[in-house]
Amino acid sequence: MTLPDRDSGSVLLQEIVEQPAAIARVADNSPAYAEIAAEMRRRGVRVTRLVAHGSSDNAASFGVYAFGLLPGWTAVRDSISLTVYYGAEIDVTDSCVIGLSQSGETPDVVEYVELARRRGAYTVAITNDRSSSLANAADAVLELGAGPEQAIAATKTYTTQIAALALLAAHAAGAGDEYADGIRATAAAAAEAIPDLQARARELAVPFAFIGRMFVIGRGIEFATTREISLKLLETCRVAAEPLTSTDMIHGPVAALDTFFPVWAIASEEQSLAAVREAALRARAAGAALIASGTSAESIPDADAYLRVPEPPFPLLAPLVTVIPGQLFAWALAQAKGLDPDRPVGLSKVTLAP
Repeated sequence: MTLPDRDSGSVLLQEIVEQPAAIARVADNSPAYAEIAAEMRRRGVRVTRLVAHGSSDNAASFGVYAFGLLPGWTAVRDSISLTVYYGAEIDVTDSCVIGLSQSGETPDVVEYVELARRRGAYTVAITNDRSSSLANAADAVLELGAGPEQAIAATKTYTTQIAALALLAAHAAGAGDEYADGIRATAAAAAEAIPDLQARARELAVPFAFIGRMFVIGRGIEFATTREISLKLLETCRVAAEPLTSTDMIHGPVAALDTFFPVWAIASEEQSLAAVREAALRARAAGAALIASGTSAESIPDADAYLRVPEPPFPLLAPLVTVIPGQLFAWALAQAKGLDPDRPVGLSKVTLAP
């Protein structure tokens, strides 16, 4: 079985390939990030509250680590429902609220930011549309500059949100210039790696075309990648992919594994690598097929496939590139299953209120 040659006509693939250039443009806007970080410090922000849905919420998972590891600030993925739907009047006067949305039109994210601003929080919109409702609701705007994103499954706006959160946290820590350069270097390395990863993803999709379920495991800064790869597989391939921390998998879910239940392990050279390796070994012992990706993919023994990515200048920037093999695999697997990766059934681009 071979995949049809639809590469040139795939909007999703085109946008995956455009990511390095979009990521580099975030670094080029570094002065705007420095200005907002300075305002956060001036206001004495003690808590950073991140609010989003979908891929943007996956990026928010990364933001918790970026702010915790760089300036040493507390950051949380906050509950939108608690404030917007239940009416909880939480004291946010010492907070910076960051709303993330590709379109800037996700209704309850916009409403949360509006409420937080009225209650005294410093509010920042990270969006691809400076004229959006979210941008208008916030005190400050960081425009992603990803360019038009036509595919339903987000790619460019996810990775630019990762870059934006890393750069904002770096400026808050006084390391903005170094991280801007690191983002540019990571983008260049990603651009060089994509052609080979694309070819490998096409090869790998064929033997995995039968799958209907998968665990995607990672930990720490890569849990955002774990969540995002799972979402791409759910959206484009109708694969019931569940993101798990490596520790969570071995505390129960490992019992579900067998020959027809593969595991994708994201292994990067950082502090959580040993935990990921242990979980991958447990999955292999249970008979699961195993895909290993990341900057340290080869540290996972006896995997069925390896999708290594280049190592960035700073370990925190790894998620900028570790998501790309998963995006490419989702694109290729959808084709192998006879699905259109550009237009998943039942999905639209902008999240609307029910």
